[in-house]
Amino acid sequence: MQRSLAKQFLADMVLARRFEEAAAEQYTLGKIGGFLHLYPGEEAVAVGSLRAAEPGDYVVTTYREHVHALVRGTPMQVVMAELFGRRDGCSGGYGGSMHLFDRERRFLGGYAIVGETFPIAIGAAYWVAMTSSPDCVLCYFGDGAANQGTFHEALNMAALWRLPVLFICENNHYQIGTEIHRHSAVVEVYKRACAYEIEARRVDGMDVLAVHHATTEALRHIREGRGPYLLECDTYRFRGHSMADGGAYRSATEVAELRARDPIEMFKSTALAEAWVSAEDVAEIEARADAEIEAAVAFADRSPPPKELDRDVYTRSLDLYGGATA
Repeated sequence: MQRSLAKQFLADMVLARRFEEAAAEQYTLGKIGGFLHLYPGEEAVAVGSLRAAEPGDYVVTTYREHVHALVRGTPMQVVMAELFGRRDGCSGGYGGSMHLFDRERRFLGGYAIVGETFPIAIGAAYWVAMTSSPDCVLCYFGDGAANQGTFHEALNMAALWRLPVLFICENNHYQIGTEIHRHSAVVEVYKRACAYEIEARRVDGMDVLAVHHATTEALRHIREGRGPYLLECDTYRFRGHSMADGGAYRSATEVAELRARDPIEMFKSTALAEAWVSAEDVAEIEARADAEIEAAVAFADRSPPPKELDRDVYTRSLDLYGGATA
């Protein structure tokens, strides 16, 4: 494996974990409002898949999307500023944690409605197909979204029109607090793709190398014109569904067993054993992440709030009698 790529994977995952831990801290301090859905435990999915994508590819994610934006290249300080609801955020402070957006990097946003990513991704993929572009659309969703009607409608349309879309299921086994075997008759999400004759596979979502390899193969399949693809990443979130969720529905034994498969620690151990990185590399990566997080929080603190909270929400028009109305 290339040493530079190994260092990139480790740096991405360490930075992701540090960012989410800092976000949790800022939330408890009251600097982040609304809901906050964190990603610890799932880092290998976003890092492995997005590092296999091309710059021209489009990305559509759920509301647990901070790490996806960071890996895609959105500056950390503007992501943190968005969480703070500040003017320098990537969505101008209007989106907050669940609605990051970065047009320049074709990051089409995080969406709060479960199953909403599917129609957005299909629309983008249809545009790509119409323009004969070589790009693909990466559509992320959770296991709970696989029971939404939009999931089946999107797979049907993607298969029918052979759209260049990669569906990526981040299967962390819990739809908020309901375990997958309690809400799905078929717990292996990838098996559902066969009803639409879409190629699919399941991969260990705690293994960044496995995710990267599977995504590379899936995107090659799509770019060769062989139709859409579904990739199920079997992963686990270490925290509750959101900061408001203590996760009491999971046993301490279960959480401990899955934490023992921490994707960062597993990859770090492999990378050190294979001499892809050195102990000095690891120390440098961790120190740099801490410094960047500290700077991002300071930037968000300095950023002013939006000038007009109703801007782009309300518009002025003429009523039937010619008077201006809001």
